[in-house]
Amino acid sequence: MPYINVRITRTGVTREQKAQVIREITDTMQRVLDKPPELTHITIEEIDTDNWGYAGLTTTEHRAKNPG
Repeated sequence: MPYINVRITRTGVTREQKAQVIREITDTMQRVLDKPPELTHITIEEIDTDNWGYAGLTTTEHRAKNPG
């Protein structure tokens, strides 16, 4: 039973986009690893941009410096 956890930042992702990610990861697991969709579990964790950082800054700070 595959369990896949996807972590993304909370901002800018729609319900439809998350559903598409789940569908496409499920399809990939079936196509590449022959894992049955009914046994493939996927969770999406949305993390606040103040709680995600890289290069010494939070994602909130990075986005403020580099909008777009």
